[in-house]
Amino acid sequence: MKIALMISSLLILASCSSFKAERVDNKTSDEKALKITDQWLQADTEQVIREAMKEMADHKGLRKYMMENGKQLKMFVGEVQNLTSEAYFPISDINDELLNEISKQGDFVLVDADARNHILKEITYQNDGMVDPKSTKRVGKQTGADLMIFGNIFMKPESRDGKTIKQYSINLRITDIEKGIEIFRTRSKLSKFSEQSKMGW
Repeated sequence: MKIALMISSLLILASCSSFKAERVDNKTSDEKALKITDQWLQADTEQVIREAMKEMADHKGLRKYMMENGKQLKMFVGEVQNLTSEAYFPISDINDELLNEISKQGDFVLVDADARNHILKEITYQNDGMVDPKSTKRVGKQTGADLMIFGNIFMKPESRDGKTIKQYSINLRITDIEKGIEIFRTRSKLSKFSEQSKMGW
């Protein structure tokens, strides 16, 4: 009985002492994460948005449209919608990364949907009589956007004998708001394969 208790104690101590944490870069983090999950990762977000930005930079129709307008266009960044079956898909990361990369590119003056909603609440508050009229900002002074970018993400899963393939499709579109015509469209694809053994991942 004492020997069994001693062995179980040693096993508990061994399992407790096996934990190790280290700080790693994004590439290493992605490689390690793929060993424990088939969920969407930060590296996936960075990859698909980077591809979309390259498509934008190389798109002849979009470049021609921008040159013909002869000014820095104002772009309303709408929401990329999660149309996958994954309730916890990090769609907010996709939206943030898209906004960051468009800003970094510097081709457009950005009008952010989320920021616009917060600004509208503040302007409404200021004009409800709670703020000195001399310092209130008036409704109707915001800049109107020329273009709108929006999109969606689909995912088609296929599983058999513990093997799963998830095929993601990330679609983005840019539309001229006034004319209602599409200026740019791109689709990025990303597939994730996983295999689950009888003992777990």
